[in-house]
Amino acid sequence: MSTVHHRKPPSKSSLPAPKAHVNPSWGRFNVGTWSVTLGCGAIVAFCPILVIIYVIALFHFSGSLISTLSAIVSHGPLEFTLLYAPRFSAPALAGYAAWVLFQVFLYAFLPGQIGYGQRTPAGHLLPYRVNGLAAWATTHILYGGAVYMGVLDPAIIAKNWQGLVVAFNVYGYLLAAVAYVKAHVAPTHQDDLKFSGSIVYDYYMGIELNPRIGDWFDFKLFHNGRPGIVAWTLINLSFMAYQKELHGYITNSMIVVNILHGFYVVDFFFNEDWYLRTIDICHDHYGFYLAWGSMVWLPTMYTLQSQYLALYPSSLSTLTTSILLFTGIASYIVFRSINHQKDLSRRTSGNCVIWGKPAEFITARYTTEDGKEHQSILLCSGWWGVVRHANYTADLVLSYCGCAAAGWGGKGWTILPWTYAIFMTVLLVQRCVRDEDRCGKKYGKTWEEYCGRVRYRLLPGVW
Repeated sequence: MSTVHHRKPPSKSSLPAPKAHVNPSWGRFNVGTWSVTLGCGAIVAFCPILVIIYVIALFHFSGSLISTLSAIVSHGPLEFTLLYAPRFSAPALAGYAAWVLFQVFLYAFLPGQIGYGQRTPAGHLLPYRVNGLAAWATTHILYGGAVYMGVLDPAIIAKNWQGLVVAFNVYGYLLAAVAYVKAHVAPTHQDDLKFSGSIVYDYYMGIELNPRIGDWFDFKLFHNGRPGIVAWTLINLSFMAYQKELHGYITNSMIVVNILHGFYVVDFFFNEDWYLRTIDICHDHYGFYLAWGSMVWLPTMYTLQSQYLALYPSSLSTLTTSILLFTGIASYIVFRSINHQKDLSRRTSGNCVIWGKPAEFITARYTTEDGKEHQSILLCSGWWGVVRHANYTADLVLSYCGCAAAGWGGKGWTILPWTYAIFMTVLLVQRCVRDEDRCGKKYGKTWEEYCGRVRYRLLPGVW
C-alpha cells in the first residue's frame, strides 16, 4: 500500500530452533546453509591472517604483497611465521586495554543528547547516549597536550604497531565470543534474537540485534563508534609523526590522507545520531562480523595509507594534490547533503523542499513482530532521485581520493595503499544488494514502485 506525494531466554543446554520473523530479511538470515557456514568459518579463520600478512608486507617487504606471498611459498608457512609474524607485546596489550577502558569511561560519563534508532523487528525503540564528538575531541586534546608537554611520544602508536595488531586481534576474538555467550545466557531482547542452529554461523553473524549491559552500555554503538574510529585519526597522526622522525619531513600526500580521513571521522561523530539509523545499528546482528571488524579491520586496514607513507614516503605534484583535495572534500560535502536530504524528509514526513522543489516521496508501510503497522518515507527527489544509494556513491569517491594520495608515485604502483578503497567497493556493493533484498521483503510492492521511480542503485546509467 503506497501513496505518492509531492512535498523467553533460550535454553543453555541446546541451540534453539530458528525463529520465523514477520520480516525475515530484517537483520541476518535465520538459517545458515552449509556453504554460507563454511564461508563464515573461512572469514573467521583467514581474515586475521590477512591483516598479519599486510603488517608483514609493510614492515619487511616494502609494502609488496607479491613479494610477501613469494616469501611464504619459499620459506613455507611455519618458517615464514616464525621469521616475520608480529610478536605478542605485554606493554602493547596493557596500553590497548587502558585505551579501551578510557573510551568506556568517556562513553559512560561524558554528557550527550539522547538519540534513537529505528524500531527493531520486535518493535523496540532504543535510546542511545550520543557523545562521540565529545569523546573524540577530549581524546585528541589530551593527546595533543601530552605531546606538547613532552610526556608522550607522538609516534608511540606507530612504534608499537605490530604488538598492537596482536592485541587488536585478541580483543576482537574475545569480544565476539562474549557476544555469542551473552546471547545464550543473558540476552537483552529475547524477541529480537536469531538462531541458525550453526555455532560457526551464529558466532560470525551474531545472535543478538542490540546487546547491552544495563540500560545504556550498547555493545554495537560503543565498539563500532568508539575505540576503533576514535583511534583512526590518532593512528594517522602517529604515523605522520613517525614519517617525520624516520625521514626528516612530512609529505604532502600524508597531509592529504590526514585531512580527508579527518573529514570522514569528524563527520561521523558530528552526525552520530544519524548513524543510529544505519544498517550497522538497525539490521546487523552483533557477532564476529561487527566485533572483530570494528576492533581489528577498521584500525588496521582503514589506516593503511598513512602506514605505507610513513615507511615509504612519496610526494604529489601541486596539481594532483589540489585535484585530490578538491574532489575528496567535494564528495564529503555531497555525502553530507545526501544524508541531510534523507533525514529532513523523514523528520518532516516529506513536507519539505529539496533542490528548490517540494519533496517527492513514497509512503511505505510495514509491520513489526508485535503486529503493529508503521510507515517510512522513500525519498524520490534530490540526490535520492538520481540513485537509490547515493550516500554510498559519495562515500566511494572520498575513499578513492584518500587511497590515491598514497597509491601514486613513490616506489611505483602497488595495490596495498588501495586496499581500503577496494574493500569499500566490495562492502558497499554487497550492502546495496542486501538493502535491496531486505527492503523488497519489508515493503513489498511499494519497493517495486520505488525502484520504478528511481531506476539505478549506485551509478546513474550503469547500475
